Amino acid sequence: MAKFKTLDDLPADLTGEVALVRVDLNLPMKDGSATDLTRVVAVKPTILELAGKGAKVLLLAHFGRPGGQRSSVLSTSMVVGDVEDVLGKEVMFIPEITGPVVEQSIGILRSGDIGLLENTRFWPGEEANDPALAQAIAAHGTLYVNDAFSAAHRAHATTEGLAHHLPAYAGRSMEAELKALDAALGNPETPVAAVVGGAKVSTKLAVLEHLVGKVQHLIIGGGMANTFLAARGVNVGKSLCEHDLAATVTRIMDEADHAGCTVHLPYDVVVAKEFTANPASLRTCNVHEVADDEMILDLGPQATEALADVLKTCRTLVWNGPLGAFETEPFDTATVALARTAAALTLEGSLISVAGGGDTVAALAQAGAGDNFTYVSTAGGAFLEWMEGRVLPGVAALEG
Repeated sequence: MAKFKTLDDLPADLTGEVALVRVDLNLPMKDGSATDLTRVVAVKPTILELAGKGAKVLLLAHFGRPGGQRSSVLSTSMVVGDVEDVLGKEVMFIPEITGPVVEQSIGILRSGDIGLLENTRFWPGEEANDPALAQAIAAHGTLYVNDAFSAAHRAHATTEGLAHHLPAYAGRSMEAELKALDAALGNPETPVAAVVGGAKVSTKLAVLEHLVGKVQHLIIGGGMANTFLAARGVNVGKSLCEHDLAATVTRIMDEADHAGCTVHLPYDVVVAKEFTANPASLRTCNVHEVADDEMILDLGPQATEALADVLKTCRTLVWNGPLGAFETEPFDTATVALARTAAALTLEGSLISVAGGGDTVAALAQAGAGDNFTYVSTAGGAFLEWMEGRVLPGVAALEG
């Protein structure tokens, strides 16, 4: 994998240094307080390690989409209390990202203290990756640490630009993410299986096209599977389906064939006439028996068992997207069952399992399986772009 510097490359004593640390504090909020602190917990080791070595730590983060304008409800001051709770340390809020206010604040901070700068996206130069803004921010620091993989697919001043002005390092969360991703698709143990689910093929076309040349088993679930089945001439009734993508899907299946990649589609499914969890209206049938007025809402038990058998032959698994309409029971059955199989195989040491994307994280949590996966990425867009085989600017900037 590409070489990048980590915190291991820093001296043991950072007294006198000012570390500019890009983190993801874009937390989900309700009534003015954060509802999920996963992202703060992820960057805690990096922040405390730098502070512990005596650096003054300045956190750079965006919050929402203010579009280059100041907004009181999108100030990072909203999350200072949450960050303090997780770190167990006081955090100074600094209402600017450059200039005399930042300079004065650095003067007030002592070795090992932590400051949180204002929402970087209040400045138009952030999203434009303006070199002048990056230079102005860099003037306050002596080293740059990127610990925000979830923002690594954006070439912004604080995710990419700063790396050109200061010695740049990957934080602990970023380091773990890059190592996990390398183990999953960069340099994986084979055979590799990929689970790709979700509602629409159109949003995952680039992912599918990249994966067929990379993996030995491609497991298609969710509404996407209906589009694949329909392209093969199966009547999917009134299921969610992108019929206009039949030619594209056929091409992907041909490419998989040439690359020696097996595409797995369900042969039994759970159907209903309405999207309802009423057991009386559900039935399990062969995919060729779906009636015109029925919709496919999950994989059936035989398909799920067959997929579990596939995973038992694999060494590596990459997972993005649920297999059925998992938000509503019992249409989470296949997702939960396969996730538990993957977790068990990971626990016994026969499988390296890497999963990512918002729906996926929620589905694995629902299955109680996420903790036993090798790695679960909380990054949405960045994880998807990595699965598409794209270069992530924030990562590329760290490589040297």
